[in-house]
Amino acid sequence: MSVILETTKGDLTVDLFIKERPKTCMNFLKLCKMKQYNFNRFHHVERNFLCQTGDPTETGRGGESIFGLLYGQQANYYEAEQVPVLKHTKPGLLSMVNVGDNMLGSQFFITLGDNLDFLDKEHCVFGEVVEGHDVLLNINEAICDENHVPYQDIRITHTVILDDPFPDPPGLVIPIHSPEPTKEMLDSGRIAADEDINDMEGKTAEEIEELIAEKEAKARATILEMVGDLPSVDAAPPENVLFVCKLNPVTTDDDLMIIFSRFGKILNCEIIRDRQTMNSLQYAFIEFDNPKSCEDAYFKMDNVLIDDRRIHVDFSQSVSRLQWKGKGRGVEFVGGKAFDPNKEDYKMKDQPKVEQSKRMSSDDYAKRHAFQQRQRDFQPRDQYRGSREHREDRDRRDPREQQAGRNDFDNRGRRGERDRREERYNRNYLEERHNRDYLEERHNRDHREERYNRDHRHQPDRRDKRDHRERRRSTDRSHRQEDVSAQKRIRRSNSPKKSHRTRSK
Repeated sequence: MSVILETTKGDLTVDLFIKERPKTCMNFLKLCKMKQYNFNRFHHVERNFLCQTGDPTETGRGGESIFGLLYGQQANYYEAEQVPVLKHTKPGLLSMVNVGDNMLGSQFFITLGDNLDFLDKEHCVFGEVVEGHDVLLNINEAICDENHVPYQDIRITHTVILDDPFPDPPGLVIPIHSPEPTKEMLDSGRIAADEDINDMEGKTAEEIEELIAEKEAKARATILEMVGDLPSVDAAPPENVLFVCKLNPVTTDDDLMIIFSRFGKILNCEIIRDRQTMNSLQYAFIEFDNPKSCEDAYFKMDNVLIDDRRIHVDFSQSVSRLQWKGKGRGVEFVGGKAFDPNKEDYKMKDQPKVEQSKRMSSDDYAKRHAFQQRQRDFQPRDQYRGSREHREDRDRRDPREQQAGRNDFDNRGRRGERDRREERYNRNYLEERHNRDYLEERHNRDHREERYNRDHRHQPDRRDKRDHRERRRSTDRSHRQEDVSAQKRIRRSNSPKKSHRTRSK
């Protein structure tokens, strides 16, 4: 026997197990005929588990059987059927909800997952969905709160009985029209089932694009938090840090600090370098004391030529200086004071000590890695060089110091000449030794070839030796037989002559 359940997500066609569960099927059919399931909400939906309905109060604790409608409150529930055993093995099975002590009322659920064996001994299976599995998939994908209540109502709008083999019990009055939904059903506090959810309605194209971009950014932030790249979804990069890329490898921290210092006070200027070679990776981060200076540098310095390279400037998106304080406690800006837009004074008066300990200033960095910096093509200009005082100071120098300097220069020249002579001698010696080794190796090779030819000059070829052995060991039998027959003929010819001579005598 079949029943059609019309829902706000689509229609479900249900086949009932009349032979295995006659009492439960009769209760379900008569409740459908009494329109008791109309406007009932699926008040509990768990993905890949089940969706539950059949409670007019929408609390999960109400609902009475057909016997309670006929005979009063003492007959609200009836005892469940246990034999034969029907198991929850696949999605789309209808099962009555056990309200306690193996008693059933009007609530039922539809399975949304496979192999739910732990429900077999507690709840009573009485039917299955034969058409409308796509509707079950839509219900399974419903967005719910922490109590598994869908944010948008999913309701049974109508029930259609295709065949009812059970006679109506006495006293059953079947309504002609469906009852109107109560005020409590309409005021559920959820999104109505027929309400069209459209966040874009009444907004301009720019607002719609901004809303879409915001949703995409939030989704990407959620993914980054899941993989551990972001400490929190709401974490945002600092607004006073500028990102500079496409730098010339010869550009130093001091160069950038001097160039960008005209926009405001710089707290830190750091070119990112390779850990092993300490070569510039051609991008840097510049931290200002306020976001206003960072904005001015962004608008003025993009595509500017520095050291024959046109740089690119953008706001930093790095959150490496944000430290996660723990779940529910937010993040902390390590090494600098977070910007407060409610205050007009942007300058950082009290610089935390953690900043100085964790981040190296550009001056300290330059001192530590001075030997790896590019040597300047020019020297700092001395404004007093060439003046009379400078010449007098130079003339007052100790002649012995000047002589010592000249001697030192001469000694360096002699050492250089001696080193060059030694290098030239070593090179000539190596070339001579290489030639001698080559000639010796060639002489040995010629000697070996000559000795080999001398040893094998009078020896016959291997092939000739093989043919000679074959001729000696295996003589042709035919020649041998011919020789034997010839000898016999000679003997025969000689023997009659002797006899003839004898007879004549």
